[in-house]
Amino acid sequence: MKRLLFIIFILLLTAGYGLCNTNSYDMYGQKTGSFKQNGFTINQYDKYGAKTGSFRQTQSGYNAYDRYGQKIGSYGTNGSTTTQYDKYGAKVGSYKTDSNGVTTSYDKYGQKTGSFKKDSSGRITEYDKYGRKVGSYK
Repeated sequence: MKRLLFIIFILLLTAGYGLCNTNSYDMYGQKTGSFKQNGFTINQYDKYGAKTGSFRQTQSGYNAYDRYGQKIGSYGTNGSTTTQYDKYGAKVGSYKTDSNGVTTSYDKYGQKTGSFKKDSSGRITEYDKYGRKVGSYK
């Protein structure tokens, strides 16, 4: 569940709102899933095309839902910082984007957990907290 929230919002944060069709890949370049946008809703699918969750914009931010439509979390944005909450409203982590477009993720204690970088081709590469590539999105 946390992974679903994490990836969907980072895609929005780093790629903008023209997501339409985005595929996710593991560190070896193998496709792991996809995202498709329809208005203010983004649906996530696994590599077989089965829906695994969705993400919807609200007046106060964004809500994330599992494959059954149950709310599993939310986000609130203030400038370049986005805070992630679980379904009970407890803070889970945060994301900060710098002037170079690099988004760094932090846990609820403020410890770095990873980062996302977008290159000139539009590909987003995900790194762990040690700078090792763990996946990409295009």
